[in-house]
Amino acid sequence: MPVTLVVTVSPRLPGLLGAEGWRAVTSGRPVVALPGAAAAAAALRAQGLVVADVPTADGADPPAVDGAVCLAAPGEEPAGVPVVAGTPEPPGTRLLDVVRVMDRLRSPGGCPWDAEQTHASLRGYLLEEAHEAYDAIVDDDATAMREELGDVLLQVVFHARVAAEAGADRRFDVDDVAGDLVDKLVRRHPHVFGNAGPRDVAQVEAGWEEIKRAEKQRRSPTEGVSRSQPAASWGAALVRRATRAGLPVPPAAELAEDSPEQLGERLLAVVTAAEQCGWDVEDALREAVRRYAGELDAAARATP
Repeated sequence: MPVTLVVTVSPRLPGLLGAEGWRAVTSGRPVVALPGAAAAAAALRAQGLVVADVPTADGADPPAVDGAVCLAAPGEEPAGVPVVAGTPEPPGTRLLDVVRVMDRLRSPGGCPWDAEQTHASLRGYLLEEAHEAYDAIVDDDATAMREELGDVLLQVVFHARVAAEAGADRRFDVDDVAGDLVDKLVRRHPHVFGNAGPRDVAQVEAGWEEIKRAEKQRRSPTEGVSRSQPAASWGAALVRRATRAGLPVPPAAELAEDSPEQLGERLLAVVTAAEQCGWDVEDALREAVRRYAGELDAAARATP
């Protein structure tokens, strides 16, 4: 089909056209649309433009239109014709596909397993996928990292879709999640988005903690530290927070080891000794951290 110009449009953003795309479709020339551009054609018709559907770029049904502007999805442009990128897609556009697929899975006619999931039934998967992503990062395996981060993203979108179906007092959706995150990032980076001026890394970290304290209005130094994480991580998080707040920290052991690798070997030896005694080293450490958390709360209450 002889055409004057091809305008590529996004199947994900059918109502969006850039400046070049709008100039092309409003130039007075006839506008036709290939199948991949059907959604964009419908959006243009809704705005009063006449757009004819054609099945193929060289099709004779309907008859060929000389001098037409042809809307096409990326990959279906006819050869030998000038092409304008009518809808340059910004980074992150494929996240819309993730949301769309999840909506399909949870909707009538979708997947029965996905449809019956709840926050409670999914929570173990969130932890599992986060651990697998962590392993991929430790292994420096870029291929696995890409896949596992996608699985973590799936959990975020899944929980947001479940929440979108909740009662009015518990309802939120993926846009609420993204909006809260954007607001938080902007608020906590005044040196980038505000007028705080340049800062070094130490100043950024201190400012982040100050902003968090003002936001959260926490009543306790242990509030907001996850208790479900491994005991060593839980304890380390409490020690960091106590150090920043000037609260007591447990006495530090003397380390004879010269490297993290040697320390790891020493800790493994402790695990082995505990196992041989029939002790659960994770439970033992968790109990110690739990006691320390109580001591931190008591110390904070006693601080004027």
